[in-house]
Amino acid sequence: MKIKCREQEYKDQLLPRERLIQYGSEVLSNEELLAIVLQSGNKSTPVMQLAENMLKEVDGLYGLKTVKIEELMNLNGIGTVKAVQIKAIVELGKRLALSTQEKYGKIYSSQQIGERLIEEMKDLIQEHFMVFYLNAKNEIIRKETIFIGTLNQSIAHPREIFHLAVRYSASRLILVHNHPSGNPEPSDQDELFTERLVSCGEMMGIEILDHIIVGESGYVSFRETQRLSL
Repeated sequence: MKIKCREQEYKDQLLPRERLIQYGSEVLSNEELLAIVLQSGNKSTPVMQLAENMLKEVDGLYGLKTVKIEELMNLNGIGTVKAVQIKAIVELGKRLALSTQEKYGKIYSSQQIGERLIEEMKDLIQEHFMVFYLNAKNEIIRKETIFIGTLNQSIAHPREIFHLAVRYSASRLILVHNHPSGNPEPSDQDELFTERLVSCGEMMGIEILDHIIVGESGYVSFRETQRLSL
């Protein structure tokens, strides 16, 4: 019990910014979050007290959302700069609440991607490895070029690929790379690398839909050639 009390005392002594860094924004009170936005108080009022006073004056968070900038500027200790900062944060919060994940089209077949990328990749003199990150509806969340160079385990590591999958909340991936030789036929290394990614994806609950290799005038799809199970 004493240890818990000491931990709580330590947390309470930290400044809002320090608490956010160590424990996350969720543990901060409304006053603490507002104090971070305000950044500083004035000669007579510390920033935490200023934040508390402001929320009382505008009648809480809802009032902060609806208050006019002129009213904020007239509050004791606020002024033009802090009033502008607050209104900007409030507006950003409104836009975040309405925001949705941006999509970049939908994938209907491996042929759709393969033919689309032949023109884009056929003249590249180095191997480019890219990943299409998809949601459960096969909508493209993101397309990222992950590596440029020779495709081998020392350069292309599942860690980087799946790190972005988690970041983008992707549930499916389509792997694509080119063969500068012009021949899209998969090498043994391509097959081993794909198997490794499929295994990693299975452990993480992220499906590898396909691995497409692009050549000078054609492509090879692991799914179409049944190198990946349907």
